[in-house]
Amino acid sequence: ILKAVAIPGYQVPFGGREMPMPYGWGTGGIQLTASVIGESDVLKVIDQGADDTTNAVSIRNFFKRVTGVNTTERTDDATVIQTRHRIPETPLTEDQIIIFQVPIPEPLRFIEPRETETRTMHALEEYGVMQVKLYEDIARFGHIATTYAYPVKVNGRYVMDPSPIPKFDNPKMDMMPALQLFGAGREKRIYAVPPFTRVESLDFDDHPFTVQQWDEPCAICGSTHSYLDEVVLDDAR
Repeated sequence: ILKAVAIPGYQVPFGGREMPMPYGWGTGGIQLTASVIGESDVLKVIDQGADDTTNAVSIRNFFKRVTGVNTTERTDDATVIQTRHRIPETPLTEDQIIIFQVPIPEPLRFIEPRETETRTMHALEEYGVMQVKLYEDIARFGHIATTYAYPVKVNGRYVMDPSPIPKFDNPKMDMMPALQLFGAGREKRIYAVPPFTRVESLDFDDHPFTVQQWDEPCAICGSTHSYLDEVVLDDAR
């Protein structure tokens, strides 16, 4: 973890020990949480932005039983937040740590599948292929079509996968006061963004990065500035 914090955005190999759940269910995030959590911490776990999903509840109960720490569903009360697919809407502070569950840590994976090549590309800062991919979106759709796991450059050096968060959450990563840790258990990689570090979403001068916009407000709370998700109801409407 210290090496990951010292080199923002760099993927650091780690042991990836066995956990009481299969790979792909947050084992990387769990190992990071287990490494940093202490007796006085308060833990919050969210999955897809919700506290009551199966994955969030099981991980929260696991740590409550094993470590005895207090848990919460309020972002303001938490000192350690483990998340999958979202960054809380409430701004985080320097007294908090947010830990991301990451399925695929390599942002170049779908462009160059060979690990030996992607490591060389990171070392030489050869990220032109990523810009080409974004340009192909513009040529095909008229805009950059990537809506989640939108690549970012950290501290002006490494291109990083921010985990499958919607690009709506990308601006929250920039100069965030909280420490951001990313764990991929299956791939045995961790990386980090220290507090108050520059995080820039890749774009072009004539096609700047923008977040999603909606024509309608939230049907539940009426918000016009938060991320909207589809809620399936059982009232046949």
